[in-house]
This record gives sequence, C-alpha cells and structure tokens, in this order.
Amino acid sequence: MRETAETAETARKQTTKTETAPKEAGALQRPGVLRVMTMNVLAPGYADGEARRAVLHEEVRRLAPDVLALQEVTRREADGLAADGWHVVPHPAWGPDGVGAVLAARLPFGARASDRLAVTERTSRTPWCGVVASGLPLPEPLGTVVLVHHKPSWPYGFERERELQAVAAARLAEELRERCGARHTVLLGDLDAPPEAASLRFLRGLASLEGTSVCHQDAWEAVHPGEPGWTFSPRNPLVRDGDMPEEAGRRIDHILVGCGPCGPGLHIARCERVLTGPVDGVQASDHYGLFADLTPPHHPPGRWAGE
Repeated sequence: MRETAETAETARKQTTKTETAPKEAGALQRPGVLRVMTMNVLAPGYADGEARRAVLHEEVRRLAPDVLALQEVTRREADGLAADGWHVVPHPAWGPDGVGAVLAARLPFGARASDRLAVTERTSRTPWCGVVASGLPLPEPLGTVVLVHHKPSWPYGFERERELQAVAAARLAEELRERCGARHTVLLGDLDAPPEAASLRFLRGLASLEGTSVCHQDAWEAVHPGEPGWTFSPRNPLVRDGDMPEEAGRRIDHILVGCGPCGPGLHIARCERVLTGPVDGVQASDHYGLFADLTPPHHPPGRWAGE
C-alpha cells in the first residue's frame, strides 16, 4: 500500500533555540482536553542534532502538549525538561551511550511503576527498552489518567519479544490503574511494530497473547480510518540516510486509548502526524511525531445518553 502525500509543513523561521517550558505550569493548556504527543527524536549525535532539537523545541512550543513521550533523548536533555518546568519520569534503563526515553507532563504525576521488559535473553541487545506507567491526576471531567510510555525491543525480527513486552506493559498498566483508581489509560510511544503486528493486534484487542487480552483504541485509525499514516517513511531523508536504508514504510509510533467493557473511555478529538517535513531545511528526526487531543466522551460508556 502506497502512502498518501506527506502533509506540507508550514514554513516557520527558526532563529534561536526556543525553550519548552509550559506557559502555565501546573495546568492543562485547554480545560477538559488532554493533549498528548509521542516522538522518537533521534539521538542528538546524528544529523546535526543541535539544529534538529531547535526545530523540535519550537514545534513543542507551538503544539503545547500536556504530555510528552520522547524516545532517543539523553540524560542531559531529560534534566533540561525538568529545569524547564516539566515533571519527568525517565525510563528504567539507559543505553551505554546515555540515550533513553522519558515521559513528561505539565502536571505532577502520582503513583508510578516501571519494568525493564527483559523478557528473553535477546533483550540484552536492546538495553534501553522498557515501560513506565504513571498516574496523572487531572481536573474533572477527565479525572486521573494512567499514562503508559512503552518502548519495546526494536529489531525487525524481535516480534516475539514485542509480544511478551506488550503483555507485560498491559499488566503493569492495569495494576497501576487499579491502585490509583484511574478511569482512563493512554498507552503511547515508539512501539516498533505496525498495526498488523501481533503485539499491536494484542494491544488493540484483536488477539489474545499469553492467556490474556486487553483492548485499546488506535487514535490514528479512529480519526483517519484506512489511511497508512506512516511515521517511519522512506520519504524521510533521515530514514534513507540512516541505518535502515531499505525501510519500506511503516506506522510504528502509536497513541492508544484504553477501553472498558463498552469501549474507550476518552474521545479522540484529533490525531495528526507532526514534523513530517523539513523546517528551513532541517528534518527534525527520522520518525514523524504523533499528536492527539483527548476529551471526555459525549456520555459515559456503559450508559445511555440522558441516564
């Protein structure tokens, strides 16, 4: 299946590094709307990292997400987010080069849990895979949301590991949701697998694994049914120039909204890819970012309207 044309990026002049500090620390940017963003930002040691980070910082400032799930950041960058006013939860492991992943939010987190996802001996080849889950108490009508930043093993042939890691992440999320009394779960990150992979079919409620099953709604599919929505694309020059030059194109970065017995507990009002093209000649990453607005549903699932 061929990908539809990339969304044209609005030209924006980038002059200096823009800080990512929230305008109103400790508050949602839009009342009643949870804005979430995930992006693998490519370690700064590649492809003029300083210029790429300036583009990323400006886009974060423009989009004003409440939650960030970032992959391929350094410890120094994680500390920088905290200094800029974000509440930061790092993943449980970092690579030998100091690169890893973080979950960050404008509001303070509550209870949290993590797992290094060392599900087989082969995961030693992906030292910074892992998952963090954190409760985020939000004002009503949203209430507490469990945010799950999941980063499984990345090699093409490691789908068995990704299956086991998806099960571990789902169990961790459910345990934390029960512990903190959360009504909602949002799982997001670079999941290194397309929607048709076994690990994603499990997370989307299309198949069981290891004697259990869960269900999440795919935010991209809910808003753009049938559209490929590649986030790792051969049209991206950093993919062509990178260590996977024969990549055919996949949607491997995801935002998934947890479902109860009667479906998702949050409405996906918007879901878009971001930073799909260069800004002033600078491509932000070899991945495109994914951004979503989540709101309360028209009425609570499991009830008829007006009850």
